[in-house]
Amino acid sequence: MLKVALRYDNGTILITGNVHIPFASLDPRTHSLRAEGLDYQNIIEYLKRSNIEYDDNKVLDLIPSPNISIDETNSQHISLRDYQKKALDNWSKAAKRGSVVLPTGAGKTVIGVKAIEMVNSASIVIVPTIDLMDQWTSVLSKYFPYIRIGNLGGGSDDIQAITVTTYDSAYLRASSLGNKFSLIIFDELHHLAAPGYRSIAERFASPFRLGLTATIEREDNLDKDFPRLVGGGIVFRAHAGDLARDKHLASYEIERRHVEMLPEEIQEYKKNFGVYQVALKKLGVRMNYTGAFRRLIMMSGRNATAREAILARNKAMYIALNSRSKIEELRKILSENKGLKTIIFTQHNKLVFDISDRFLIPFITHKSSKGERQDALNGFREGRYNALVTSKVLDEGVDVPDAELGIIVSGTGSSREFIQRLGRLLRPKPDSNKKAKLIEIISLGTREIGTSTKRKKALNKVEEHDNSSS
Repeated sequence: MLKVALRYDNGTILITGNVHIPFASLDPRTHSLRAEGLDYQNIIEYLKRSNIEYDDNKVLDLIPSPNISIDETNSQHISLRDYQKKALDNWSKAAKRGSVVLPTGAGKTVIGVKAIEMVNSASIVIVPTIDLMDQWTSVLSKYFPYIRIGNLGGGSDDIQAITVTTYDSAYLRASSLGNKFSLIIFDELHHLAAPGYRSIAERFASPFRLGLTATIEREDNLDKDFPRLVGGGIVFRAHAGDLARDKHLASYEIERRHVEMLPEEIQEYKKNFGVYQVALKKLGVRMNYTGAFRRLIMMSGRNATAREAILARNKAMYIALNSRSKIEELRKILSENKGLKTIIFTQHNKLVFDISDRFLIPFITHKSSKGERQDALNGFREGRYNALVTSKVLDEGVDVPDAELGIIVSGTGSSREFIQRLGRLLRPKPDSNKKAKLIEIISLGTREIGTSTKRKKALNKVEEHDNSSS
């Protein structure tokens, strides 16, 4: 019988023995076959099917792990909802590989905690931000109080049987850590498709993989690579409407309010957008808004006209997104909804500070210190503050207290941004019949109309799925 030996080597699997393996290619330096770390489980399954004897004792060198079990004597029992049970069941049946897609507030972190308990072996959780690393560490410490939770990132370098790290830190250490964990969890999975971050999945030999996200689709279509990177496709998916019908999330409504810019703003907007249009024509770039702008960015390093066009376009959009008429409409909305817990979203920090000063509302931006951020969130949670204003830092992942009203003063056309902002409002309300509300403020006669339309299309896709599954 043929026999091959497998060894982990800096993010790859080195294979010695006279055998053909479809996942591997010949390394001329070693005269051995070499495959990516992520193909370890595929290689094992192929060898078993082919009745080829193998020795893989030098692949996984797992961090020693205690018995990982939720401490139910400490009142920390997890009562899974029906859809969470289904998600975990589907993942288990798919050889513990694949992705779960659930809206914000639907309990993806709890699914991750239970997955770690199911695998009962060394596990690593990868997150996009330090805030999320701290959040996961807090949750894991609550359910596994007898296990020290390790952190890698933000000044910490403490590798334990259960470790939480950032994508940036995992990218830097993937080759050395890639054979230390049985389970790898990719939180906010959509980040994994980035050219650098995908190498994390490729270098890790972890046989069990779980992707968690509210918004798996990417506008660059790189989500098509997730089945390879996570070891399987979507094993479970539910949208906000699905869960709202069963009272697991709040139902919602969207309102769009249009405002007229001031005459001087309209004049300045038209002047700058005209410069942008003329430059596109001069450069032979079609007026396909998103595509045109991306092309200009690529040209700007060597072309002064392209640089001028980008500056003019950005100035025009800044005027539309930050119109003074929006501030007055915001004032009206806040007056109409006194007493509602409200999150105000903007695109630019300058507008965050302006709104904060005008309405005496606490703000959170990427420049806010950890202490400032926690004070604002805790004050909102405890009722000391009735509103928060933020740019992009609350769009993703951060555990935001319950809110009843969201106001988008400005934003992009990104479906992910829009769905995640909506998700901030969808935690179940004490009054199960009460709807969450999201209001968009849009400048008339500008490209922001198109931006809002893109967001609406993203929502329509969700609602179409909801209706088809009812």
